[in-house]
Amino acid sequence: MDYLSISSALSLYRKPAQLKGTLAELKPPLVSLQDETPLKPIFPKTTSKQRPFTVTYLINSCGLSLESAISVSDKVQFQSPERPDSVLTLLRNYGFSKTQISNLIRKRPMLLLSHPENTLLPKLEFFQSIGLSSNELARTLSSDPTLLTRSLENQIMPTYDFLKSVLLSDEKIVAALKRTTWVFLEDPSKNLMPNVTYLRESGVPQSCVSLLLTHFPEAVMQKHEPFVETVREVKEMGFDPKKSTFVLAVHALSGKGNKSIWERCYEVYKRWGWSNDDILSAFRKHPHSMMLSEKKIMKSMDYFVNEMGWASRAIAECPVVLFFSLEKRIIPRCSVFQVLLSKGLIKEGFSLTTVLLPVEKRFLDRFVMRYQEEVPELLSVYQGKMYTVTIIYFPNRAPGGLLTDMYHLMRTEYGVDQPEEVSLKVFAARLASVPLQNLRLKTWFVGEEDFVAE
Repeated sequence: MDYLSISSALSLYRKPAQLKGTLAELKPPLVSLQDETPLKPIFPKTTSKQRPFTVTYLINSCGLSLESAISVSDKVQFQSPERPDSVLTLLRNYGFSKTQISNLIRKRPMLLLSHPENTLLPKLEFFQSIGLSSNELARTLSSDPTLLTRSLENQIMPTYDFLKSVLLSDEKIVAALKRTTWVFLEDPSKNLMPNVTYLRESGVPQSCVSLLLTHFPEAVMQKHEPFVETVREVKEMGFDPKKSTFVLAVHALSGKGNKSIWERCYEVYKRWGWSNDDILSAFRKHPHSMMLSEKKIMKSMDYFVNEMGWASRAIAECPVVLFFSLEKRIIPRCSVFQVLLSKGLIKEGFSLTTVLLPVEKRFLDRFVMRYQEEVPELLSVYQGKMYTVTIIYFPNRAPGGLLTDMYHLMRTEYGVDQPEEVSLKVFAARLASVPLQNLRLKTWFVGEEDFVAE
């Protein structure tokens, strides 16, 4: 894009003046044109030469759109490309992509005028020295380049020293930084230090303080008074400060956002018949069960209760199962369980924890490999390469009805939330009058080619 095209675009890029007052007040005054105040320049404090050059550079060298470039040029102007070029070269050498550079300049345009060797390079070198890879560094700083505007000696290094005294390793400091750059942006003496001190005074061991600060630093960066209230609330709920669940509960109740999520989860579990004691019991066992999305809870509970027939309150006794992937863990394992159950190879008394908690190798050994001779297709069912088709039928005429036959074909496919109803044929029936002893259930294994659309 050349200078003339930018100049033309700039001359058109004006915001209309805001009208004020009533229509009567809009009548023009009778004054001489000679008395009119001349129009102010579109871009005060910059010359007509500076502005278009800056905009052109931002578009051609930084990848900004015309609209973004004009907006950014309100905050930074330059007549020579020498300094901005050296800044961009440094960023590219440190692995910043074109998109990341565009994002960084759009958010902090004054960085283009920073001294690359004296100001930016020492900070980039420091963060790499504590373990941030080039990709992590570029991703973190392009997301929030504010960190590059902070003093290395007065802000970044003192914060690092405090974090090192608590977390003891650079690896954990990097983890906290990737979670939120604010852990380096805020003066640690303001909230971070007093909050860490209060946790220790409350009996929280070093390992748990480190856990909270590493993975959920935003919780420890709350204002001190609300943080103290949260810690006290967690204590009153019966959590043991010496266990990791204590700090996880602190995180779950930290800030208005998390508390809002907690309350929404409470209402969702209530809809599934959980009592207040059930919910608090689940929270004490797995605090982050009160941070799941409503969609995740509803889908998992629907499958456990309506598809598998497990009691809703049984999930409260082992809330960790709500965190498992429905597609990758729950449905494949439950499909195997249903096949073994339908063939009488296992009893119905198996709990969901027995099926879902074991690591994959143990599950395969216990529920798949063990029954290879009786059900050679079981591994394929588990891997999603084969479907189970369950046919429910009533072989006899039902008392009080005209039922002759009922075929209900259900396809359970790996990777879907619910079985797919393939076919349902009812010739005549009053289903409510069918005795349970007339029910028969059969399971077949079929491949995709066996499903033929009618």
